[in-house]
Amino acid sequence: MMVKIIFEGLIWVVISVTGVACNDIGAFLCGKIFGRRPLIQVSPKKTWEGFIGAGIITIIYGIVVSTILCKYEYLICPLEYRNISGQITLVSECERSSLFKIKTYSPQFLFGTSITTFPFVLHTFWICLFGSIIAPFGGFFASGFKRAFKVKDFGTVIPGHGGILDRFDCQIFMTTFVNVYIGTFIKEPSVSYEEKSFPGY
Repeated sequence: MMVKIIFEGLIWVVISVTGVACNDIGAFLCGKIFGRRPLIQVSPKKTWEGFIGAGIITIIYGIVVSTILCKYEYLICPLEYRNISGQITLVSECERSSLFKIKTYSPQFLFGTSITTFPFVLHTFWICLFGSIIAPFGGFFASGFKRAFKVKDFGTVIPGHGGILDRFDCQIFMTTFVNVYIGTFIKEPSVSYEEKSFPGY
């Protein structure tokens, strides 16, 4: 799924991966500073304050960073292989899609105030919202496994971070969501089939 997302444009991967990391860091910092009420029994160190604070930080992060990244062509263009001069070459050149063209929105709840931004930024909001509310349950799920097997960490490759799997538990949920999101809301359905010829086939 991650490879499939990469071919839709590197910006999708950057936002999803760094969004999860931002949420993880935000939860840690907000929990340390404001944490009072435990969130879930299986992870006693996680707090409601950390959970909510991380959500706010992640959404703000996603909106700011995606606005900046939308300006870079090599991040927004879908990757594809083309037969150029008898060689199969990975190409990242394209005409900007409507997702990455500035658009003005005038939602009714803002009482006549308009917002000018890239449509991709609005999609980023939903991705970061998912990453703040649902993706952390990947971490809770992993914590449940550790409790069941009476181990503190999955490994010692990254000291103090619970092992390699602890860096990817939330990412599994996020990658699945982004893949489904692109297929549902971004890609236009098509029944056409274009046969591509590659040398040697």
